[in-house]
Amino acid sequence: MDGNRRWAKERGLPSLEGHRKGLDKVRDMVEWARDAGIEEVTLYAFSTENWNRTEEEVGYLMGLFELGFREHFAEVMEAGGRIRFIGERERMPEKLQTLMNEAEAKSKDGTKGTLIIALSYGGRPEILKAVNTLLGSGTKHVDEASFRAAMWSADTLDPDLIIRTGGEKRLSGFLTWQSVYSELFFIDTKWPDFSKEEFDGIISDYTSRERRLGK
Repeated sequence: MDGNRRWAKERGLPSLEGHRKGLDKVRDMVEWARDAGIEEVTLYAFSTENWNRTEEEVGYLMGLFELGFREHFAEVMEAGGRIRFIGERERMPEKLQTLMNEAEAKSKDGTKGTLIIALSYGGRPEILKAVNTLLGSGTKHVDEASFRAAMWSADTLDPDLIIRTGGEKRLSGFLTWQSVYSELFFIDTKWPDFSKEEFDGIISDYTSRERRLGK
C-alpha cells in the first residue's frame, strides 16, 4: 500500500489526503480479491518504522484506522469474512487495541476469506518476538512449525503473491519469514491509483508462472 503521500504531492494536496484516499482503495482491493477467489489478503498498513513520522501524521493515521473499523472492516465481517491483525498491537492506542480485539473475536468464525492488517509490523521484530516467546517458554528444541506458531502471524498462510505499489523494489520488512517463496510484483502505480485492470493482469501473470518451490 505504498505511494499515498507521493500521490497527494503530485496533485498539490496535503500528504494526509493521500492516506485518506489510500484507505478508500482497501474496499476495492478486498472486493477484487474476493471475486478472484483469494483466501487471504494481507495489507501492510503501518510499519514499525512509521512511528518515526511526524506526530501529526501518526495521529491522523490512527484516526484513519479507527474509521476503517467502522466502515471497511465492518463490511468484511458483514460479508462473512474474518479479520486478523499482526504486529505490535500493544503500541497502538488503547481504543484501537479494543477495536482490534473485538473485530477478531466477532469475525473468528468467518468463512468468506480473511483480511489481515499489519499494524506496527516489521518482519525482523516479528522474528525476534517469536524467538523470545519460545525462550520464555523454556522450549529446548525449535522446528519450523513451532517457530511459526510463535509468530504474530500464526495460523495464517505464507503469501503466494506479494504486490508492492509505488515504484520501490524491496519488501521493507514485509513478512520476512513467510515470503521466501512468494512471487513478487513491483509496480510504479501508487496505491490510490491501483486499478482492477492492473490487479487482474498481475493475477493472470501469476497463474502463468511455474512455481517449483525449490524442487
